[in-house]
Amino acid sequence: MKSFASDNYSGVHPEIMEALQRANHQHMGSYGNDAFTTRAVNKFKEHFGEDIDVYFVYNGTGANTLGLSALTQSFNSVICSELAHINVDESTAPEKFTGCKLIGIPASNGKINAQQAAEKIQRLGDPHHPQARIISISQLTEYATVYSVDEIKSLSEVARQHGMFLHMDGARISNAAVSLNKSFREFTRDAGVDVLSFGGTKNGMMFGEAVIFFKKETAKQFHYIRKQGMQLHSKMRFISAQFEALLSNDLWKRNAAHANAMAKKLAEGLQAIPRVTITQPVDGNGVFAILPKEIIEPLQQEVFFYVWNERTNEVRLMCSFDTEEEEIQRFLKKIKALVSA
Repeated sequence: MKSFASDNYSGVHPEIMEALQRANHQHMGSYGNDAFTTRAVNKFKEHFGEDIDVYFVYNGTGANTLGLSALTQSFNSVICSELAHINVDESTAPEKFTGCKLIGIPASNGKINAQQAAEKIQRLGDPHHPQARIISISQLTEYATVYSVDEIKSLSEVARQHGMFLHMDGARISNAAVSLNKSFREFTRDAGVDVLSFGGTKNGMMFGEAVIFFKKETAKQFHYIRKQGMQLHSKMRFISAQFEALLSNDLWKRNAAHANAMAKKLAEGLQAIPRVTITQPVDGNGVFAILPKEIIEPLQQEVFFYVWNERTNEVRLMCSFDTEEEEIQRFLKKIKALVSA
């Protein structure tokens, strides 16, 4: 069976692989001076508007860290969920490269709200205290839940009131768009997001993410920040070609819709098994569930997944663009057998 560990475990979608092959057929300019990059940027402009700046990078940690770097100085702080990828799963890259303090907010469902964020904005103008500069949210969240448009707007309003910015880690932004049934723009730019990390790797790409600035003045120095941050790809067409394919013919939507649908099927099956409890709404392509402790290890020997909370035996089960219903049924059958043994 395929793994339920992460959508990073999946392979490359065939249409993306074909795009990589096309990009490989000839010599082209380096560092983004190529036709693939021009077309990929134009694809992003179709979704978000003409007056944006788009920069391609290797990975999500680079996208998040450098996007935050462009908007901060080392005496600033970034407010986020305690579970945020920037706070938990990027080592200390955001702190190291921005010099900023991360301020985590408890979030039982992965989401923070406007009131919580406002309470963390303290002592502005006081040189003894970190100066809050950014509110950062993940969409999907680390619990695979989804912020509504109104929730994002309320966080944006708090940021505006205090001269701050709103950053979105969109590693699974396509899954969120499908879940919300909204265009990318409706819950990002139009909702008040200032800078966006747009994920591709978790939705069928081999590698590559994008950093999108919705206010050009905030991106003035990003050419240098990206290079200094070791995220400027010399053969950039191999990132750009993937994004061009992903944003063409609704491939992003097809992939994300399938992954989300598989997660819902998995959750429906788990709910019918005794001693299994779903812990979070299944908004996207992830299912969080508490399993009997004694079945976790033998189950992992059949198909790997991560234990999210060792104290409660909560596990994370991720579906991908290539997850098949047959695999879900086999997985559920194995759980049933272990539970009843």
